[in-house]
Amino acid sequence: METLSNFWNYIINQLSSVGISDIIDIFTVAVIFYYSFKFIRDRRAGKVASGVLLMLFILLISDVVGLHTLNFILSNIFQVGLIALIVVFQPELRSALEKIGSGSFTRMNKKFDPHTNTELQRCITEICVAAENLSQNKTGALIALERHTKLGDVIKTGTLIDAVTSNFLICNIFFNKAPLHDGAVIIRNSKIYAAGCFLPLSTNNEIVKTLGTRHRAGLGMSENSDAIIIIVSEETGIISVAIDGVLKRGFSRKSLEEYLNMNLTEESTVETIRSKTKSFINIGGDKHAK
Repeated sequence: METLSNFWNYIINQLSSVGISDIIDIFTVAVIFYYSFKFIRDRRAGKVASGVLLMLFILLISDVVGLHTLNFILSNIFQVGLIALIVVFQPELRSALEKIGSGSFTRMNKKFDPHTNTELQRCITEICVAAENLSQNKTGALIALERHTKLGDVIKTGTLIDAVTSNFLICNIFFNKAPLHDGAVIIRNSKIYAAGCFLPLSTNNEIVKTLGTRHRAGLGMSENSDAIIIIVSEETGIISVAIDGVLKRGFSRKSLEEYLNMNLTEESTVETIRSKTKSFINIGGDKHAK
């Protein structure tokens, strides 16, 4: 009983010595670990990370059990492990740093500018109408909507247009006899900024084999930037969207417009939070009523 009392006194003393800086420190580390885990969970890096953790576990066991040869080999491997990890995780590290660097405070002004949001809403509507028409005609299309990560390197591979976004122009670009139909259209600041652009192909070996080069290019661009990529299949007419290396398929014009609004406009984000909060309150109220 006395031992238990001493243990609780020790815990209380430790907690009482925790300051604001300690709380901030713990919270920051927890956030970093959470987003690191979330980032690598659905990528190829997840399997590599699992392999590294397994080797660390084997190294620990070899040290405890006394397997000197195995411990010597693994210890020397981990001495140069940092450089090896940088080489192995190079695509994922680049993608993560680009996403961190894209968090500019200046973009907040655009989100709260009514004129910008009006133009963006019109742009979204035109893109969705074009995607529906292209889907019905089974015309392949690849449209990249630039967000915070600039796509200047990709734009250089195509032809500058800088025109107002319209359904007819998008359909004309992707008409199978048009000279720019094989590449991707880049949407910047609610305008068709470039066409005929070449996107980087995804190196993920777990992509479904039935998906072609167009889908691999869309996924590759979403893995290397925060852009939203819209893909229309030439074979099936299915509309897909790639974000953060994840491909979602089977969009209609309405669902695509809702999805783009949710990810691109500030108003829809606020409305989503309000609706979810309202639903949560209603559910809580129903439970209490019961």
